[in-house]
Amino acid sequence: MATRTRSAAGLAILGATLALTLTAGGLVYQAATGPKTNAATRSPKARAYTVDVATLTPETLTPVISAYGRLEAAHRLELRSAVAGTLIELPESFRNGGRVAAGDLLYRIDPARLQSAYELAQTDVAEAEANLNEMRATLELSRLEAKAAEDQRDLRIQAYARQLDLRERGVATAEALETASLARAAAEQTLINRQQAVAGNEAQLAQAQILLERRQIALREAARALSDTEMRAPFDGVLSEVTALPGGLVSVNEQLGVLVDPGQIEVAFRLTGNQYARLLNDAGALRKAEITVLIQRGRQETEVPARLDRTAVALEDGQVGRLVYARLTDPDPSLVQPGDFVALRIPEKPLSNVARIPASAVTTDGRMLLIGAANRLEEVPVTLLRHQGDDLIVADVPFGRQYVTARALQLGPGIVVTPVVPALATETAPSATPATPAPAPAADTIALDDTRRAAIVAFIEASDKMKPEKKAQFLEELSRPEVPRATVEKFEAMIAGGQ
Repeated sequence: MATRTRSAAGLAILGATLALTLTAGGLVYQAATGPKTNAATRSPKARAYTVDVATLTPETLTPVISAYGRLEAAHRLELRSAVAGTLIELPESFRNGGRVAAGDLLYRIDPARLQSAYELAQTDVAEAEANLNEMRATLELSRLEAKAAEDQRDLRIQAYARQLDLRERGVATAEALETASLARAAAEQTLINRQQAVAGNEAQLAQAQILLERRQIALREAARALSDTEMRAPFDGVLSEVTALPGGLVSVNEQLGVLVDPGQIEVAFRLTGNQYARLLNDAGALRKAEITVLIQRGRQETEVPARLDRTAVALEDGQVGRLVYARLTDPDPSLVQPGDFVALRIPEKPLSNVARIPASAVTTDGRMLLIGAANRLEEVPVTLLRHQGDDLIVADVPFGRQYVTARALQLGPGIVVTPVVPALATETAPSATPATPAPAPAADTIALDDTRRAAIVAFIEASDKMKPEKKAQFLEELSRPEVPRATVEKFEAMIAGGQ
């Protein structure tokens, strides 16, 4: 019985083994000879990257040049003493920050010595006038004497003529004729002497006139010196650099202070040659364009209007570019003062048929990615015209096409992407072509182009006043893709000021 049971179990195991062997063989045969239609479905699927896109739209834009400069007083008067002496009067307003109005007394120097000199000059003039009057009277008398001598000579000539006539008729004697001849000669000699006296008196009168004029000049000089003992404000202004003290001794041409007109403020700033060329008109002269001066007071930034005024004719040693001046329009004295560092926004001429795109959409050599057929990327070159903060103004682009707003390392021509239009861009898309771009919003960090970054790095490395640890700190910040805005503005202001 047991033997039969073991035989049945062995047959069952053998049958199961044979069934599994046949099943495996069938699967192998089907795999080797079956259809290949599912091979494509088992191949890996291409990955599609999601990218933000925008549409290239033609616009007319006004590029804005960003610059940094220093405020200066356009109307600045150094108060210098024209005479030497003791300061006997200084008003309360004559101090740093003191405000004065036109015509107000600024200072007075002791006039005693100059008053005496003025009075002496007056007496000298009076003396010269008296001498001149005397010379005129003497000349008049000498002329009368000369006239009398001339009449006497004429009589002697007539007497001689009668005696000569009588002598020819045999009536007069030779002795009478000789006497008449001698009298005539004596009269002529007397006339000559009187004429010489007249000439001498005329010369003395001219000398007296010259002496009077010299004394009058000396009197005017004394009066001018006396008037220079006090100084009055020629215009409304604010005093600075005051060094004068009541009772102090001052010398000639010593500076006592500086008077600044707070209503006449200008800003001096430097531009590169290319930037300066964009501000010229058709005649090659600087356009009198309206610009904006940004004044920082803590966290508040105030915009002050200004107008381009002129260009310096020469470069200072160690400076490059062009030094340009702009005059502030009706500045607020409580807000601006000479010496402040400011930022400037200078509009250029409008550019037509251009597009404004993010700087992250274009490589440094001017290539951008477009969305092509089947959402595959295409790369095209563009013309970079201007950098505007974090944006670029470009030309020669296929308007109407969509482009990738931010390039990434994994993106390139032929890559399949999934385009996404940001909701904010669709909601705020402009309905009309703007004439002037809105300024980029302020941010804690900004992206620098290679030129700006290299200029700041060179300035820091060349500085011999900065501590090594500070240099290392700033250079580390400048090595980042995004640099703190405060650091950039600080060093660009120092570069503009030549520090």
